Amino acid sequence: MATCTARPDADTVDRLLALAKADRERRKASGWWNQYPGLESMVEYVALEDIASSLRTWQLAIVPGLLQTADYARALAVGNGSWEDPDEIEPFVEARMARQVRLTGDRPLELWAVVHESALRQLVGGRQVMREQLGHLLDKARQPNVKLQVVPYLAGAHPGMTSAFTIVSFADPGALDVVHMDTTSSTLWLESDNDADRHAQLFDRISRLGLAQRSSVRLIDGILKEL
Repeated sequence: MATCTARPDADTVDRLLALAKADRERRKASGWWNQYPGLESMVEYVALEDIASSLRTWQLAIVPGLLQTADYARALAVGNGSWEDPDEIEPFVEARMARQVRLTGDRPLELWAVVHESALRQLVGGRQVMREQLGHLLDKARQPNVKLQVVPYLAGAHPGMTSAFTIVSFADPGALDVVHMDTTSSTLWLESDNDADRHAQLFDRISRLGLAQRSSVRLIDGILKEL
């Protein structure tokens, strides 16, 4: 027999959002990430990531940050070309590696990453960097808390072609999902119930076009051998 789950009313949603924002501000001020200058532009996101129970991320062009090697992250930063001070790149790389601790430990983050095949074939940093990156993905895919899918070229046109995004979810009862998107000039946060539902549906549609994890691993291994 189907059951219906009542959605919170507008006042409840506003109250939850206010509490979540207040909690983020508190955590931003006291979190471990403050020791990493390279995280300054991502403090709000990392504060959320630190308390999240799960992430669903769709990436068109790059390997998700939580699954990147240091050399890959460094090559991305150099290739981006937007750093006014090159000396800021290394702290950025160190900070990105520090974030990956969330995938291990006593309360590992549940990560579901769906990546387009093009991100795996783009020679970021050259062949050796990509060989190490693809090998790293194969290692991470063995972790029980990491689900990895590849949307192959053969999937053709698909609903995720316009943008990448990440859905951040929390274990606390009543907590709302938050959608994070990066643009060329800013970071976009979508915190309404409707936005979260819309992106959750979009993620499901994209993931259904992705290969199963075992087939995704075989594809990654095949690309690695080509290199």
